[in-house]
Amino acid sequence: MKKTIAIIGAGPGLGLSIARKFGSQGFRVALISRNQEKLDGLAAQLASENIEAAGFAADLYDKEQLAAAIQAVKDRFGFIDVVEFSPTVGQYPPTPAWQVTDENALDSFTGFTLGAIRAVQTVLPDMLERGTGALLFTTGLSAVYPMQMMGNQGIAMSGLRNYLTNLHKDLAPKGIYVGHLSLGVSIKPGTQTDPSYIADAWFALYSKQDKAEETFPVGVTPETIIW
Repeated sequence: MKKTIAIIGAGPGLGLSIARKFGSQGFRVALISRNQEKLDGLAAQLASENIEAAGFAADLYDKEQLAAAIQAVKDRFGFIDVVEFSPTVGQYPPTPAWQVTDENALDSFTGFTLGAIRAVQTVLPDMLERGTGALLFTTGLSAVYPMQMMGNQGIAMSGLRNYLTNLHKDLAPKGIYVGHLSLGVSIKPGTQTDPSYIADAWFALYSKQDKAEETFPVGVTPETIIW
């Protein structure tokens, strides 16, 4: 039986590349983001490559919408074997620490951290029942290192990393893999930071399941980040 990956925050860059990578390995693909028309276009692209895919619209800031979308994925494809979480969220740009406000900090926290928690809460019961599954989370490098220009988003991403680290320890004995990939690049198609390379790194992490987290590129720091 084919496995299913649900990509939360799917778009034409990284999300599509991850869909292609997993789809090429026999996965069916569920694409989740806000715009149904764009999702339908991505699903059509994947279908032209012989990858079974469908889009399910939901606003990550709306708990009920996200739960309904994931239920629709299960109604269409059955068990969700893998969830990959890589949304672009927020009504505010990255903000230096001295300009962080309760509004721009809460906005990032709600999208990244609470969004991830909500996704986990929605799919985890089924995974626990089966004793299998994978939860994959993509963040920026500010999840690992304090970065002055990422004040508001860094609060959210570092909090998300803390949650994922503990979640990995909780769920590994139960047969569920939790992985975290932190990106130290600006994604640019056709270069060394093409999203297909990140998708390859993700599939390698998922396949081996020998570590809870990694950076892309391996060993990148704020001083060596690729813009």
